Amino acid sequence: MRSLPNANKKTIAVLTIALLIVINYNVVLFGLNYDFIGIAFSVGLFIIGAQKTNLKINYLLLAIILLFEFISFRLHIKSMHFLSLLMLICMVYYSCTKKFSFIAFICILLFSTLFNKFFDHLTTEIKQNLCCAAFFTLRNFIQIERIEGVSIFVNDAKITIDTACMGLNMFKTGLLIGAILLTFEEKKHKKYYSIIQILIFCVIVIILNILSNYFRIITLILFNCTEENILHHSLGLLCFVVYQLLPMLFIIRYFKCRKEESKVPDSSPNYWVILPALLAVLVTSFEIKKEKKLDLLSKLNPKYEIHKGKWIANDVFKIYAADTLIYIKDAMHKPLICWTGDGYKITDSKEIVLKNQKVWFNIMEKNGIQYHSYWWYEAGNKKYTSYVEVMWQKLLYNKPIRLINETTRVN
Repeated sequence: MRSLPNANKKTIAVLTIALLIVINYNVVLFGLNYDFIGIAFSVGLFIIGAQKTNLKINYLLLAIILLFEFISFRLHIKSMHFLSLLMLICMVYYSCTKKFSFIAFICILLFSTLFNKFFDHLTTEIKQNLCCAAFFTLRNFIQIERIEGVSIFVNDAKITIDTACMGLNMFKTGLLIGAILLTFEEKKHKKYYSIIQILIFCVIVIILNILSNYFRIITLILFNCTEENILHHSLGLLCFVVYQLLPMLFIIRYFKCRKEESKVPDSSPNYWVILPALLAVLVTSFEIKKEKKLDLLSKLNPKYEIHKGKWIANDVFKIYAADTLIYIKDAMHKPLICWTGDGYKITDSKEIVLKNQKVWFNIMEKNGIQYHSYWWYEAGNKKYTSYVEVMWQKLLYNKPIRLINETTRVN
């Protein structure tokens, strides 16, 4: 390959990327469906804001791709495989141009489906912490009776904070606007920010986002406007502008980019570094195409009467048992997300000990009816409350894993 002209090498690299995208057509659609605009903006920002650097970025990207593809191969995770494809595109672009944008690279990570999955599994914890902070603040100014999970009782009225108030979309929007501001400043002054400056600014944006969501919840409670309507969304947007956008525009004035673009000597790109990444992505691409073996009912506790159940999806088995509804699912289906999507309000969620093993306990309601729900991850005969922990068991020992959810109507 070294005997080929550089132009031919670049052409081969680009065509190979195009071929991989075609092979992974379904994975690409899966990734883009989650956040097409964010990913498109991030990739565009990467090309526009890239600068020449002497850092050996291709080795860092190679390490990330090999790690992600190993995990994707073992656990069949499409979101991580899609992110590896994006990393590979960045790697080829850097190898061809010696240019890289750390600002856009962070955006690509944050707009990836992998980050969405990670954020989804922290939904309850984030929401409850924000609600607790709002409760302890508001009780100093208004008469608040108590807090139960994500529900705050004010004057005999129960106000439940919905999932949107944790601000995932505003979080991403704020970081994207921050990335655009940093890139605009770099282009304006024809100088660049250091990695440390970029990371500090990202931390500031995250802190501003937390404050924005915190004041958003307080404002919605004070105006008694937790149901979705024009006022609800207007107040949310106002908090975003006042507590996140305007402070960002003020702070960016004090972030001075002083770093000159690196002088990279002309040299033949080392395309051999790309080869292991290409092979890893190619092998994983064919593995991802295979049907995922779940073995959800393998070695299931005999107390679950399988003959009374039925498959409602290829990764969800449903059992009716007296007054209890039982779901046996792929571990990716977190009940809090599924129940919320079906219109249930999660009023409390906590970790408890049941028969000497930790499980999750939820209190939820819909149409005035209350439900108690117990759920856990399972690998072998052991229960887990951590998604990361049970996936680690799958990664190391390739054990079949599942999620079991038992829900009972209370009234």
